[in-house]
Amino acid sequence: QVQLVESGGGLVQAGGSLRLSCAPSGRTYSNWAMGWFRQASGKECEFVASISGSGRSTNYADSVKGRFTISRDNAKSTVYLQMNSLKPEDTAVYYCAASTELAYIGSNSGNYNYWGQGTQVTVSS
Repeated sequence: QVQLVESGGGLVQAGGSLRLSCAPSGRTYSNWAMGWFRQASGKECEFVASISGSGRSTNYADSVKGRFTISRDNAKSTVYLQMNSLKPEDTAVYYCAASTELAYIGSNSGNYNYWGQGTQVTVSS
């Protein structure tokens, strides 16, 4: 059983920063591709960022490019999402996801096999 646990969410003012972390438990492989998605209230889940198993390739949604950075520490089996210059429209529940396709960095949620429970990020104006 694979479980992904997100942490680091919270309430921040517009222009502020947060860093989300995602650490798996149970049977995992540190080189799985990983992604972050988010879902705002009343909206569909959307892709935010992804990183390949090696960490050499990344992909970002246009809405977060230049503000968010995804990274990973395979020794700790942890993936991070550094979020800077936050905007009220970034308010959402953020989900970590893992893909057993090691090189996958796409935005298709169907390619991710395991999901976390989510962490709330609220950006006040």
